[in-house]
Amino acid sequence: MRFDILTLFPEMFEATLSASILGRAQSQGLFEARAHNIRDWGLGRHKQVDDYPYGGGAGMVFRPEPLFACLEAVLELPEAISLENPLAVDFPVILLSPQGERFTQQIAQELANHQRIVLICGHYEGFDERIARYATNRELSIGDYVLTGGELAAMVIVDAVARLKPGVLAEESPHEESHTRPLLEYPHYTRPAEFRGWKVPDMLVSGHHAKVAEWRFKESLRRTMQRRPDLLEQIETELDKKERKLLAQVRQEETERLPASDSIEENL
Repeated sequence: MRFDILTLFPEMFEATLSASILGRAQSQGLFEARAHNIRDWGLGRHKQVDDYPYGGGAGMVFRPEPLFACLEAVLELPEAISLENPLAVDFPVILLSPQGERFTQQIAQELANHQRIVLICGHYEGFDERIARYATNRELSIGDYVLTGGELAAMVIVDAVARLKPGVLAEESPHEESHTRPLLEYPHYTRPAEFRGWKVPDMLVSGHHAKVAEWRFKESLRRTMQRRPDLLEQIETELDKKERKLLAQVRQEETERLPASDSIEENL
């Protein structure tokens, strides 16, 4: 897998992509990430990449010429992208924007099936609309907030996608994490078995693997119910008979756990 990142600040990626799991994975040839400086294709002696918006308004807007030229060079296109020659590639060319589709674990899994991904990082007030329409084929946002640029969003996507490639993590690790299904992951514990009076749940030290798996799924349901009930709504119809029974148990336990003053009826 190869990531090409189009940015004004390629130096921001050096530490992130060379450290820890991602650094080891790249050194082993499991994936490659290259940051390309859009300003190398800037206009004039000052390498200009932005200009004032037509119609007036605050901020500056990313000009199309440097971005298109950078993208065409990175993709090694034989012809310039134009009205008569639209972008035609079979892999994602992604514009990182707060207006884009919200990035999720499911999208990360989808992107992990591609051998190449291009990520375009913006700055200033925004992009010339012709960049969004004709130089990309997807627009993604990592959340409902605005950053100073797309570099941090690009790092998030590279990390989330690259770690799903075989060999980057232990084989079983990605399959039990939060959001792999629309559920949050169960609680984790390690040694010591007791710390300052707090004990590890007895089930986890029982040695009964089937019961441990059941406990973990049940606690995953509980945590999702408590923290992200919207996710539970998405998956409830997909649960099998045994899983629905566990969900019913969790609901009953949570109802019994809450004091009367916390009930819906008392709060109305």
